[in-house]
Amino acid sequence: MMRDLTGQVAWVTGAGSGIGQAAALVLARAGMRVALTGRGRDNLESTADLVRAAGGEALVAPADMGMADAVQRAWEAVHGGLGRCDVLVNAAGLNVPQRGWSEITPSGIDAVVGANLNGPFYASRAVLPTMRAQGGGLIIHISSWAGRYVSKLTGPAYSAAKHGLVALSESLNQEECGHGIRSCCICPGEVATPLLEKRPVPVTAQDRGRMLQVEDLGETILFVARLPNSVCINEILISPTWNRGYLEGIKL
Repeated sequence: MMRDLTGQVAWVTGAGSGIGQAAALVLARAGMRVALTGRGRDNLESTADLVRAAGGEALVAPADMGMADAVQRAWEAVHGGLGRCDVLVNAAGLNVPQRGWSEITPSGIDAVVGANLNGPFYASRAVLPTMRAQGGGLIIHISSWAGRYVSKLTGPAYSAAKHGLVALSESLNQEECGHGIRSCCICPGEVATPLLEKRPVPVTAQDRGRMLQVEDLGETILFVARLPNSVCINEILISPTWNRGYLEGIKL
């Protein structure tokens, strides 16, 4: 039986747009109180307005996920305002246009690894004491197809960070399962998110329409969140049926 999420608390990072926003909305519609974290307060407030318009409760706690102190302050605001965390969704992420080995800069590496790997590390570490005290909790990470298959399209920093996120997730299961804490790493193929704007080669509207949509990931996150506490989905690899990586003649 799928569990009832009414009244539980979800902390969603990257909640200002894309997959994070979709996750916040679908979890709020399922009855969860949601805390929203990301770099831009205005975008977070827009998501909060959508949550409240749907009858949900939202708390805004901005932070640059690549900065440990900022993530800790955001968590303190979440815990102070909502008192617990039943589900953490690590959906924040970014990439840079200059991403190949011949182009990427140290600052680009720091930005990509900071958001995609360090941020989930900081947020997971922050919530663990509370989840242990509660006797359980769920952490969902949004990795990538690039977290399983190295891709020139995404570049070495992004691929390395997302591979690291898969390992981070499994390490949580290894160490925290005895506390009732479970971790799921979702590895989607191409998703039509604002991150596509950073692609060196523009993506056509037609191609965007055939990719996974943020709502697809929102429903996937909801499915994982509603599973019984005794069930751990360690990893989900999900792609659009029209997978450009499989098609000959498609330049990724």
